[in-house]
Amino acid sequence: MNLTRRSLMAGASALTLMPKFGFASGNVEVLEARSGKAQLVSAEYPDTEIWGYDGKAPGPEIRVPQAARIQRKLLNSLNEPTTIHWHGIRIDNAMDGVPGVTQEAVQPNGEFSYDFTVPDAGTYWYHSHFNTTEQISRGLYGALIVEEPNAPEVDHDITVIVDDWRLDQNAQIDPDFKQVRDWTHGGRLGNFLKATLTPALNEVKQNQRLRLRFICVATDRVMRLALVGMAGKIVALDGMPVDTPTPVEMLTLGPAQRADVIVDITGATGEKAMIGFVGREQTIVLASLDITGQASLAPRPEIMPLPANPIQQLGTIEGAQITALNMEGGAMGGLQSGIYKGKRMTTEELVQNGQIWTFNGVAGMPESPLAEISLGETLRIPIINDTSFAHAMHLHGMHFQEIFADGSFGPLRDTILIERQETREIAFTASNPGDWVFHCHMISHQAAGMMTWVRVTA
Repeated sequence: MNLTRRSLMAGASALTLMPKFGFASGNVEVLEARSGKAQLVSAEYPDTEIWGYDGKAPGPEIRVPQAARIQRKLLNSLNEPTTIHWHGIRIDNAMDGVPGVTQEAVQPNGEFSYDFTVPDAGTYWYHSHFNTTEQISRGLYGALIVEEPNAPEVDHDITVIVDDWRLDQNAQIDPDFKQVRDWTHGGRLGNFLKATLTPALNEVKQNQRLRLRFICVATDRVMRLALVGMAGKIVALDGMPVDTPTPVEMLTLGPAQRADVIVDITGATGEKAMIGFVGREQTIVLASLDITGQASLAPRPEIMPLPANPIQQLGTIEGAQITALNMEGGAMGGLQSGIYKGKRMTTEELVQNGQIWTFNGVAGMPESPLAEISLGETLRIPIINDTSFAHAMHLHGMHFQEIFADGSFGPLRDTILIERQETREIAFTASNPGDWVFHCHMISHQAAGMMTWVRVTA
């Protein structure tokens, strides 16, 4: 049987602190970046060759209590350098895992010791930050779950990792990671969507309560997810509790975004509770759970907010430093030229260098930061998306809030999805010293120019 885009999409389904450096003891767990195999599609196709932590995709789920110390030794058994970025964690700068910024890349057969505490409860993840388009696309990612001391009562606490694989007719990963069309358009979009549930679950009962921790690990695809046979509320975004849980019917997650949703099973016995990807032409079932009876006769009580994390939200933006970020480039973007590695280049020259997107006229990581601020200072960043494509902007090391037109503030986030020709404004008070990367998490766009940084001085 030939594996086509149509058969892949139609068949998509879910399977089921501390010193900064060095460790106090030798009992440190190892995360080995290496090749492996995964049965991504149905059994009639061969296993897919992947790269993964401990040879698995996703890698091992790390689940710890809030304020725990995490110690992991990265062992690189790949044939190219790599690192680990601990996405969404307010981490010591030296542990952030960005090669050339916070550490040197870990060479083949090399190792690096990560040692940090997790100050905030919530849903986070870890992934490679070297040759990121290829390494994440091949499977180098995993979930990092930080549990609250007083977690809400649920029947099942499930991590739901949603991914977008580009496979060939033999169910192997398409090895062409440098297609100009990907760079200049919506990125490397796959042809097979997959959800991985941890722990795996096949059946539920009516009136059971579930906590679904959604993590979008797709390199470039925006995931629009529908919940069927269940009803509930969003209680956290990007790991941070929302002040007021909001009802959810459709959940939109850009690359790297997360959402905690507490739901009650509303379907009847014999029906199914499902998670579906809503596409332009069809909805694809990613997870399907049989409803096998009734857990109780009465619905569960009201869904309450999660305990707050120890992070200060914005109180005022009066007197804040303002630095705008203007996005340009890509197909239909009208970009005539840009600065790359200190040299002004035409669009054709930029493409020859694998660059096609700019921030404030600069492609790739600039020598100077977008902004330099001191601890305790507030920075406002109006972001103007003057392109024909959406971008998911991610800030390392800190969380920000959106500033709405009426002057109110949105929830704490570390990644914001900005649609084409849209302007959004974010702000944050500097709370973590260091050089912090700020980039588009449509990873193809990051690789093709959309990367900058901010400096926080003590």
